[in-house]
Amino acid sequence: MTDIAVELCEIDKSFGAVQANRGVSLAVRRGTIHGLVGENGAGKSTAMSILYGYYQPDAGEIRVGGRPVRIRSSADAIALGIGMVHQHFMLVDDLTVAENLMLGSENGLGLAAARRHAEATIARAAGSYGLALAPAARVGNLPVGLRQRVEIVKALHRGAEFLILDEPTAALTPQESDRLFAMLRRLADDGGTVILITHKLREIERYTDAVTVMRDGEVVAHRRTADTSSDELAELMVGRRLAPPRAARPGAATNGTLPVLEVEGLTLTGTDGQRALRGIDLAVRAGEIVGIAGVAGNGQSELLAALAGLAAPAPGGRIRLNGADVTRLGVQARRRLGVRHIPEDRLQMGLVPDFTAAENLILGDEGEPWASTRRLGLLRVRRIAETARRHLRAYDVRPPFPGLRTALLSGGNQQKLVCAREMERRPALLLVGQPTRGVDIGATELIHDRLRALREAGAAILLVSVELDEIRELADRILVMAGGAIVGEVPAALADDRTLGLMMAGIQRPAAGASDSGAGTPHAP
Repeated sequence: MTDIAVELCEIDKSFGAVQANRGVSLAVRRGTIHGLVGENGAGKSTAMSILYGYYQPDAGEIRVGGRPVRIRSSADAIALGIGMVHQHFMLVDDLTVAENLMLGSENGLGLAAARRHAEATIARAAGSYGLALAPAARVGNLPVGLRQRVEIVKALHRGAEFLILDEPTAALTPQESDRLFAMLRRLADDGGTVILITHKLREIERYTDAVTVMRDGEVVAHRRTADTSSDELAELMVGRRLAPPRAARPGAATNGTLPVLEVEGLTLTGTDGQRALRGIDLAVRAGEIVGIAGVAGNGQSELLAALAGLAAPAPGGRIRLNGADVTRLGVQARRRLGVRHIPEDRLQMGLVPDFTAAENLILGDEGEPWASTRRLGLLRVRRIAETARRHLRAYDVRPPFPGLRTALLSGGNQQKLVCAREMERRPALLLVGQPTRGVDIGATELIHDRLRALREAGAAILLVSVELDEIRELADRILVMAGGAIVGEVPAALADDRTLGLMMAGIQRPAAGASDSGAGTPHAP
């Protein structure tokens, strides 16, 4: 029995003229947590998709337990003990935890035995790894952290001894992330094997045993984690030295400036009939970034939707832009007044994947004089293409082809495309949701620099992010949301992971010296 659990040997994969993987070789030892890092478009997801059977390699070999195998589908991968937990969960919200485990392994029409088997797996996972779940709980009612547990238990239920996790902490609190990695370590100690795909180099340093770095479709380095550092990994990923993170400037610089955005008593009922927002009061001034921290699903998405004009709030609340009441205005009317929106989900709300890059860059602006003729309403195709080329270069979208279908871009390059469209229109108010979710370190640096430049140019920016490092680095002030309400404001000096994490979980009030969320008092300096 070899101590190598899984091995990729000289894997090549091309999609048309784009070579996604070039001679990729990777060996993962049994009983370890192995990190896989690289920029968006570096080939990480393609390599793991080949391992999980989504794609077939053009050349090369896969070995499991030292034996060459052919993985033609995810079913083949599962049969070989390989499981994958995707960044976007593959669960059916209307089914229970046990029913989600049963899907695909019902073993005929008699479901009683399959249900007992699923419930036994849930009980074992709780005892062995602390993954406590209620079998009868409806998945759609579970918070993000518990839904991720369901995905992991589902993989274990199917016999996975080797887990691939793609950005597993993207929507977790620091405390939930710690619990996840404690579970993964127990799994590895029991002989299981984990590949961790993440852009958070701190997680690589703290939790992995070894790490592989990819760039431009190739493996550029293998390291024992103990022998490397975040700085070295970052340089290997991007091929250059990165500037050190910048500290957020004090929000006092905006004192005396009139608010661009004022929100008073904003309440919103969600699609499930429950209150999604509860009396939100806040203000954002010109030249200021206000960060909102919170676990996904606590009203942040609904807040951005209400401010962008995508959702109608309940009567009584008010939204003002530069003193004018815009509460009942729609999306286009607010855009004409300078409101721009980078949505949390780029594929669902930010892009049309079948459109070209140039077509996506004019979404919402196709009626503007620079993009179409007033008289006939015809698109100015040449000008649109020239503008697209300029934006694609400025935001380092790869490949920088205006006519390329957006679905063929990596997730990070799709995100840069959305950022280019919304940021380049000189917004008065920019609403930003999870700007660097699933985005590599180089693209994160670029997006952060663009946000700072907009702030310096006088834009008011409301930033929603579950990345606490991002909030601390960018925001002048930090508000915390839990249960659809703003539960307090935390000064930068007190905004450590523990304080923010406990507030995000609704467990702790703001620390002494922090602002509390007084009813009817907008959160402004």
